[in-house]
Amino acid sequence: MRHRFRLATVVTLALLAGCSGGGSGATDEAGAPASGGSLTWAVETEPITLNPHQYAQAKARLLVWNSFEALLTHDDKGGYLPWLATGYEASPDGLAYTLKLRTDVKFSDGTAFDAAAVKANTDLLLSEGYAPTVKAVQLKNLKSVEIVDPATVKYTLTRPDVLILDFLSSPQGAIVSPASLTAAKNLKAGGVELAGTGPFILDRYSPGQELHFKKNPAYNWAPANAGHSGPAYLDEVTYRFLKESSVRVGALTSGQVQVIEGVPATDEPQITGNPTLTLSKGLNSGSAYSYYFNTAHAPFDDIKVRQAFRDALDVGTVLQAVYRGTATRAWSVVGPTSPFYDKTLESTYGNDPARANATLDAAGWATRDSDGFRTKNGKRLTARLVQSAPFVRDRRDILAQTVQAAVKQSAGIDLQVAVVDQGTATKALADGQYEIFDNSRADTDVGAALNLLLTSNGAINRTGVKDPALDGLLDKAVSTGDNSARSASYKELQQKVITTDALIQPLYAPADQIAAAKTVGGLHFEPTAGVPGSAYNVWLGK
Repeated sequence: MRHRFRLATVVTLALLAGCSGGGSGATDEAGAPASGGSLTWAVETEPITLNPHQYAQAKARLLVWNSFEALLTHDDKGGYLPWLATGYEASPDGLAYTLKLRTDVKFSDGTAFDAAAVKANTDLLLSEGYAPTVKAVQLKNLKSVEIVDPATVKYTLTRPDVLILDFLSSPQGAIVSPASLTAAKNLKAGGVELAGTGPFILDRYSPGQELHFKKNPAYNWAPANAGHSGPAYLDEVTYRFLKESSVRVGALTSGQVQVIEGVPATDEPQITGNPTLTLSKGLNSGSAYSYYFNTAHAPFDDIKVRQAFRDALDVGTVLQAVYRGTATRAWSVVGPTSPFYDKTLESTYGNDPARANATLDAAGWATRDSDGFRTKNGKRLTARLVQSAPFVRDRRDILAQTVQAAVKQSAGIDLQVAVVDQGTATKALADGQYEIFDNSRADTDVGAALNLLLTSNGAINRTGVKDPALDGLLDKAVSTGDNSARSASYKELQQKVITTDALIQPLYAPADQIAAAKTVGGLHFEPTAGVPGSAYNVWLGK
C-alpha cells in the first residue's frame, strides 16, 4: 500500500480546549495571541540528558520539542503529518519509505538541514553503543538510509516494520545539526552545544536549577497542526526544576512562575479554588504504569506467587488512597487510550485476598515469621522494588509504600521499596538484585514500548522471560499497517502476559496536569501522546 502526505489544508487540532484531555487554552485574560514576553514554567523532573537521541523520560518530552524537530509529527487520530519532511511514500512491499524534505530549514547554528543531515543522524543512531534502545526497537529492521538527492531520503528495511514511522515522529528521531554532533564535548549528555531546528534555542543550563530557552527568530516551518506559523510568540522561556509538588504549586500561587506541570490530587483544590488559575489534564498514550515481575529467580519464577501478589492487591483502593479518585485504573500493560487496548481484561483478576492466601499456602509459603510475613524453608517471601529517582513521578514512591502496606496486610508479602540514584538502580537491575521493576512509557505507538519491555532481548525486558511465542506476536504486530491485524496480535499478547502468564501487575494509566495563570494562552497536550506540548504556541496576555 502506498501512503503519501501532502501539505494541504489541515484542520487545526483542538489543542486549546480548556478541558480534561485537552489543553488549557485562551482565556479572557490571555486574550488574542501576542508576541513577546518571558515565561517561567516549573517542572517536576530534571532531564538526565539534553540530547534528544538519548530521550527516555516522558516528563522531558516538552523540553525536547522546544529545540529539536522530527521529520513527521502526529495528528489527533494517531496518524502522521509532515514536519521537517513534506511527505512520505511507502513501497507496496513495506520495505522502503521515501521522504521528501523541506528545503527552507536551517539549524540554529546556521548550517543547512538536508538529506545529508538526516543520514548523519540515523547513521549515528545505528552505531554501536550510542542509543541501544532505539537501535534495538525502532530501528531494529532498518537496513540503510540513502541520500537520493539533497531533499530526498530513502529508508530501506530488512522486513516490514511500521515502527519506523513512530521513530520518524519521535524525540529519538529528531534531527540534530551534524556539525554540533561532531563538536559536542559530551555528546550523550547534550546541552547548549547541540543545535536543532526548533522554535527555541537552549542557551543556558544550570544543573539542579533551570533550563533557559530563547526564541529562534528565523523559525518558519511549523507543522500544520502547530497552532500558528512563524517564530514562537514568547521571547524566552525558563523551566525551573521543582521536584516537590507543594513547592511547584506554591510557586504558581505566589506568582513566582506562570505555569507548572504535575499537580497531584492533594494539591488540586489550591488550583481549582483560585479564580486566577486554570487546570487541565491529559491521559498519556503508550504503556500503563505497571509492576513487572522478575521471573529469573524466586519467588516470582513461580506463577502461583505472581498470581497471589495480584490477588492480594486491591489496586482501586491503593489508587484512591494516593490519588483521591484522579487516577485511571489500568488493567493491561497497554494504556486505555491506545487503539490496541484489550478492554475485556477489565475486572478479570485481583482483589481476592482469600484466593491469594490459599494460593501461597499451596505454593509452600504456608508459615509466617514473628513479623507476620510468609516464609518457606525459613526464608521470607520478599520482593524488592528499586526505583530510580530521576524517573519517579506522580508520587510513585508513595504509591509503592501504599502497595507495600497492602500486600503485607492481606497476604504477608514483604515488599521492600528503595528509591535510589540512577547509577545504583542501573547496577541493581544489571545484577538482578530486584524482584519487581516499575515502568511506564509515553510512546505514541505502544508497539515501541512493548518491544522494549517484553521481547526476549528487549533493552528493558526486566521479566527475564524469553518466549518465542511472545516474540512472534510482537514481530507480527509491527509487520503490517493494518490496525485490525495489529489489534488481533496485541490482544493475544495482552491475554498472554496478563491472564495466562501473570507477568505484570498493571496499576494506572499515567496522566499529566498543567496549571497556569489565566494570563497564559496556548498551552496544550500533544495529540496522541497526551503529554504537555512545547512552548511554541504559548503566549502571555498583555
